[in-house]
Amino acid sequence: MTKERPSGPRPRTSRWTTRRWLQTGVAITLTVLTVLGSLGAWAIARTTQVTDDLVNHRSPALNQAIRLESALVNQETGVRGYGLSGERSFLTPYTRGLSDERAATDRLTELVSDDARARADLTLVTGLAARWQERLAQPVSEAPPAQAVAVATARAEESKDTFDALRRAMTRQQEHLADERSEALADLRLSTRLRNVSLAVIGAVILLVAALVFEGLRRGVSTPLTRLRLAAREVAAGRFGQPIDGTGPADLRQLASDVEAMRRRLVEELEYAEESRRLLDEQAEELKRSNTELEQFAYVASHDLQEPLRKVSSFTQLLQRRYGGQLDERADQYIDFAVDGANRMQVLINDLLAFSRVGRVHNDHTAVDLEEVLRRTVDALSVVIEESGAEIEHDPLPTVLGDPTQLGILFQNLLSNSVKFRHPDRPPRVRVGVARDGDEWRFTVTDNGIGIAPEFREKVFVLFQRLHTRDTYPGTGIGLAMCKKVVEFHGGTIAVDPGHSPGTRIAFTFPAADVRAEDPS
Repeated sequence: MTKERPSGPRPRTSRWTTRRWLQTGVAITLTVLTVLGSLGAWAIARTTQVTDDLVNHRSPALNQAIRLESALVNQETGVRGYGLSGERSFLTPYTRGLSDERAATDRLTELVSDDARARADLTLVTGLAARWQERLAQPVSEAPPAQAVAVATARAEESKDTFDALRRAMTRQQEHLADERSEALADLRLSTRLRNVSLAVIGAVILLVAALVFEGLRRGVSTPLTRLRLAAREVAAGRFGQPIDGTGPADLRQLASDVEAMRRRLVEELEYAEESRRLLDEQAEELKRSNTELEQFAYVASHDLQEPLRKVSSFTQLLQRRYGGQLDERADQYIDFAVDGANRMQVLINDLLAFSRVGRVHNDHTAVDLEEVLRRTVDALSVVIEESGAEIEHDPLPTVLGDPTQLGILFQNLLSNSVKFRHPDRPPRVRVGVARDGDEWRFTVTDNGIGIAPEFREKVFVLFQRLHTRDTYPGTGIGLAMCKKVVEFHGGTIAVDPGHSPGTRIAFTFPAADVRAEDPS
């Protein structure tokens, strides 16, 4: 029973959908954040600019000015010591000071290239330093020890006045650079405060928007969806008569209406679905039973045909041996046809029996050393290999989990096919390759035989599919079909490699199980 809705006009916003609410809210939020973001970006850029000027120009300029003063003071100390004592060792600070002066002057010139007052201060300092060096430092440092004292004494007053003027110029230079650095620090503090205020306002706006979005989503989306979810759970729990009412924005109410229509449709289809499922279960069980019976029939039929066929084959061969040549030529031909037909039927029944046993009789998965399997296979085919002059090569093979009998059948069919379908103009060359590919072993059996035409690369794995007459190549057409069944039974895939020529390359995979084997790759 549903409640009566209150009378009166419905608010206009009740016709708004969730998308409209979100579009409006996102538009307002983006506008505010764009304005605040622009202000914050400008503040950050300004702070970065001031910081760069302070770190890369003002502070290094003051440091280089102090370094320049220290270099000139060292020069004056060295020259004065040499002028008083005549000892050459006193010129060491002077020599080092000249090098420091050049380095400091070059760096300072680069740093104050865009500051007219700083360039003027530097010009004055370098001019006074050059004058002092010309009038006193160079004459004294270049004079012999005996004359150095006399030269220093004679020019002592002039040297003192010149160097005092140089000291005053360097002091003014450093004061100017310190003032400029202080101004840059003040600008940095102002920019930092503006940046922090901008980021704080942006953060506050983001928090406010987040709170509004959270509350709006709770009231307009979360609560209606929660009610809808609870009602849907009631229906999912089996109470299909429970009606579903919608609240919130128009699209959510429409969604609730659609879910309610779906509920009604589900109620209508429930009985039909249950009946259909029951029928499908019965058909699946019947199909499983039919497949089992077919497998058993194939095995029993091929097995029970062995004895009468053996009798037919034995007596036709006996007839051929006893009466061969005693009857006319046509009778001998008929007897040959009968013997050949019985032998072919015997081979076909044996192959069918082996095919029906794959995955049913032999199903013992153990760790199988494929090196040993290949060795036994080559021994079993040794007569054919020797007669054809075939060469069998192989990579080091791993150990896999599988049935040893079935894996032996797989390799025997692949190797015998490579030898059987050899090219008449060259002896057969067969190579068994293997490589690790992720969680799989990828095997290849490559030969230089007559190959397989592209249009038959899928058909060769079909049961009884032959590409040649029995007179050209003997066989029943079961070999590759049995290989496919063995590989798929072990969880792999098998196919003809279309990119290999001449000859044939059969590629198949096995899962790389956790067995103790050395990785040949």
